[in-house]
Amino acid sequence: MRVAIVFSVLLGLAGCAAPGPRAAWTPERLAAHRVVLLGEVHDNADGHAKRLAALARAVEGGWRPALAFEQFDRERQGALDAARPRCGRDPDCVIRAGLGDVAPAASGWDWSLYRPLVALALDYDLPVVAANLSRADAARVMREGVAPVLGDAWAARLAEPPAELVAAQRREVEAGHCGKLPAAVVARMADAQIARDAVMAAIVDAHAARGVALIAGNGHVRRDVGVPRWLAAPALSVGYVEEAAAPGVFDVAVAIAPQPRPDPCAAFR
Repeated sequence: MRVAIVFSVLLGLAGCAAPGPRAAWTPERLAAHRVVLLGEVHDNADGHAKRLAALARAVEGGWRPALAFEQFDRERQGALDAARPRCGRDPDCVIRAGLGDVAPAASGWDWSLYRPLVALALDYDLPVVAANLSRADAARVMREGVAPVLGDAWAARLAEPPAELVAAQRREVEAGHCGKLPAAVVARMADAQIARDAVMAAIVDAHAARGVALIAGNGHVRRDVGVPRWLAAPALSVGYVEEAAAPGVFDVAVAIAPQPRPDPCAAFR
């Protein structure tokens, strides 16, 4: 699992109205919402399987959302759209179009876990949406600030996020890097993550009228500090979690089997 994934709890500003009254969780509930945020632990195969099963049941029942992927950078949307006619129902063709010059094996994502979602989109003619701020742009935000990358309007929007949210984001970045980063680097990384979260939310909002499901890490879909804080549209947040989540973090927390993995802090030591 990439180190960058470890600190993927992202922050935003005021935003989303909570969904309606809670009912017992079933996958069929997805279709009752225009915006659904479906989380993941990126390397957890059990979580991917359970999320795919829930999404497939809802789609088979008639739900037709766009699928917005953290795994595709927003600049690749044109290439994804152009690829659909020639790719037919070949998910690998779409994945290659979404990654451009980057080979799937070098992208930092295990595409064996995401290929079934792309296949589902092709089988049911669902839009595939590139939702992420690229690593290159995130790195530029760290170096240059928001305005040169996203423009003045975004710079104004991101200028003064609540202090408690910035502090929480910095704690996540620091914890994700095992407390080994200089404070100045932590602050710049937090700024980039805030920008990424806000951009992702804006892309989701742009597809809310049709219906959209965001495929992203649990940190992105957290109601307390994630993408929902930026959304204009009401959303249902579903976390797929290895450990019990605190109340209010997700609308629904689906338990998944822990994935064995090496100590992420071993490299820092």
